[in-house]
Amino acid sequence: MIQSIYQVQDYDQQKINAAVAKIMEDQEIEKELTPEMKIVIKPNLIMAKPTSIPATTHPSVVRAVALWLKEKGFTNITLAESSGGPYLAEYMKNIYKVCGMNDLTDVLTLNNDFSSKPVVCPDGFKNHTFNMITPIIEADYIIDICKLKTHAMTGLSGGIKNLFGVIPGLEKPQLHYLWPDIEDFSNMLLEIAQIVKPQLTIIDAIDAMEGNGPTGGTSHPLGLLFGAKDFYTQDYFAATVMKLDPMKIVMVRQAVEKGLAKPEEITLKGDSLPENLTQFKIPDSISLDFSDMLPGVFGKIFAKFAGKLLKSYPKVEKSKCAGCGKCAESCPQHIIKFKNKKAVFKKRGCISCFCCQEMCPLKAISVKKAF
Repeated sequence: MIQSIYQVQDYDQQKINAAVAKIMEDQEIEKELTPEMKIVIKPNLIMAKPTSIPATTHPSVVRAVALWLKEKGFTNITLAESSGGPYLAEYMKNIYKVCGMNDLTDVLTLNNDFSSKPVVCPDGFKNHTFNMITPIIEADYIIDICKLKTHAMTGLSGGIKNLFGVIPGLEKPQLHYLWPDIEDFSNMLLEIAQIVKPQLTIIDAIDAMEGNGPTGGTSHPLGLLFGAKDFYTQDYFAATVMKLDPMKIVMVRQAVEKGLAKPEEITLKGDSLPENLTQFKIPDSISLDFSDMLPGVFGKIFAKFAGKLLKSYPKVEKSKCAGCGKCAESCPQHIIKFKNKKAVFKKRGCISCFCCQEMCPLKAISVKKAF
């Protein structure tokens, strides 16, 4: 597996263009494309956030990819994504505008087909079908361009997690409801990934996010662009760059166990990693796993009985809450109510998916430990 890595210290367009061109050469992408192909670029546009906040894929990275494709003679290029809110034209048009995607219409087409279709899963999958956005289903070639972030539920948001965006907006909470346990939820993400199968994944880690990602964290610049065809192994590699243990990221561990990720086969190409890398701050919702301190079966017993004590729950900070309703809209359990135009959270029924925290535009939701 060829893992491309290039140092790009800021979002200067010319520097990004040069790095993306090298990634495309390393991965031999031109050999895989033909002029008639429908190429879909899948960014991370989780919510309407300006480019100054490292929550979404930077438009300069998307532009560099689309520009390279156009210069090689490939013109059927569409940007498609379903954000965390309603998968509707007006909602997505605002997402495009705020996230800087409107400025890319000279090199690609912004998706305006907001339909979706069911896809039947292969035998052996726990899910029987997934409803996915139409442009992804009809694509001949998919380029996954994600933003590197920590994540309140999954621990890491990279190539695998970004593909959750192929599920239409408010259908995402339904899958959280169906698979509330992190093991099952991570398996579901891997099943989506195995269906979508992006041919190339580029990770925007020029400015990444740490802490309460995927939207409420803080900047942790790495000055790096990653690129690989094997996005499972690339997520493993990205976790090591963040100085996180990949095998404690459930979806990455499962990818290794299923033979999807093959970290022993990584061959680095491009620039060396910076020497001053520091560990990413983990989300408040990720509890310390004290079971690692106890041997064998004792650790498992402790984890079982301590689970409720160590569990994290969302908590609204009323002074910041504007009563916009985004938290309630995204809650798979429908347990968030409003009193005096402020969100009121119930612990009973909460599955600690932190969709509410993820979709709050004002960072009004913090994390509280049960213990």
